[in-house]
Amino acid sequence: MSQVITDKNGVKRYLITLTVNGDAHTVLVKGNAMLVNVLREELNLTGTKKGCELGDCGSCTVLLDGRTVKSCTVLAVQADGSEVKTVEGLATDGKLHALQEGFWEEHGLQCGFCTPGMLMAACGLLASNPHPDEHAIRRGLEGNLCRCTGYHNIVKAVQNAAKRLSAGESVGTSPARRGAA
Repeated sequence: MSQVITDKNGVKRYLITLTVNGDAHTVLVKGNAMLVNVLREELNLTGTKKGCELGDCGSCTVLLDGRTVKSCTVLAVQADGSEVKTVEGLATDGKLHALQEGFWEEHGLQCGFCTPGMLMAACGLLASNPHPDEHAIRRGLEGNLCRCTGYHNIVKAVQNAAKRLSAGESVGTSPARRGAA
């Protein structure tokens, strides 16, 4: 439960604790602060993108306690005490995650704006369905919009990652590339 702190002007703020990508953070937030803003502005995790800010585009998708959520629709105080995983938490020890490898190899990105949300939606999908067919992948990503790719290569990228993960590879063999999805 978050601690309420009232400043001298009577403005209430909430002291919340989040575990983001394995690291604990305590942040003082306004009651109306959205999780996407706390991630980007307070924790400097700018991989999570702000797009429509209505929950329609999916660019702000993260995992919250293992569930795929649009972080622009979650109040930060609602996430108090929760585990959050962002795109920055996919790579491990300088090695790309299997999903990042798949997106790289299958050309599943162009401008890259939607890519972090796509990666996190795919991560949630593969956690619940490690062997999705094309229809399940498209359904799992349907809340994430891309204006560049036409989705074909994104679906191939998720299929690539599913094969890697089923072979026991959660982290790719390629070093994390600067600017890689």
